[in-house]
Amino acid sequence: MTSALPFDLIATDLDGTLLRAGDTVSARSHQALATARAAGARHIIVTGRPVPQVRHVLEGLGYAGLAVCGQGAQVYDAAHGVLLHSVSMDRELAEVALGKIEAEVGEVYAAVNQEGVDAEMLMGPGYRMWHPHLPTVRVPRRCDLWSAPITKVLLQHPELDDDELTRLARSAVADLVNVTMAGEHTVELQPPGIDKASGLARAAGLLDASPAGTIAFGDMPNDVPMFAWAGWGVAMANAHRELLAVADERTLSNEDDGIAVVLERLYA
Repeated sequence: MTSALPFDLIATDLDGTLLRAGDTVSARSHQALATARAAGARHIIVTGRPVPQVRHVLEGLGYAGLAVCGQGAQVYDAAHGVLLHSVSMDRELAEVALGKIEAEVGEVYAAVNQEGVDAEMLMGPGYRMWHPHLPTVRVPRRCDLWSAPITKVLLQHPELDDDELTRLARSAVADLVNVTMAGEHTVELQPPGIDKASGLARAAGLLDASPAGTIAFGDMPNDVPMFAWAGWGVAMANAHRELLAVADERTLSNEDDGIAVVLERLYA
């Protein structure tokens, strides 16, 4: 589609990007997004969180569009509360991948996001949740993680930092699964080919939006594929160095309304 707008589609990550501490969105960001929408642009959320962990944010925003959730595995219609697309992760494949990683780095702590709009996040022994306001269920054994279909596996290591765990996990599994760092203490495994770019491309197709007409905002390595797909990638000041290296632009931090600064320039 053609338009006089600088960008027809505004794709925003949540944690560390649109959201401030406590899962809040500032009044300035609310207004900047409203101004962009009034000009004819559309806003789409693209997040690593699965649908059950993002619905309260969508409701707070009054968001009624599509949302790409679960690191690209889910396309969610917020207006109707339904999944339009969902990719599950083979649980036997997940166990094999974990085994290969543990052969390389020793014991890891694991959690899973189950599939579905009302699914649970299950945490195995040792796994720590760094978003205490999000609902989780503790299970006593690793094998209990596989009780229902899942979309992804989340990893932590008792000693390795996130960058090192990501690097070693990728080396251990090769192309068996996709390994990405989504945030602090959040290294994730997903089916091959599933990432934010694949989910955004699917949602954009439903919206008749093009990569060239899309501006994307993010802060972590899991946003790198989204930046590669979009016409313009804006990294937050607090972004990981891997994302900064591929960004077209750097804005202020999420706490300083970095998204609003850019949108006000483009759509005022």
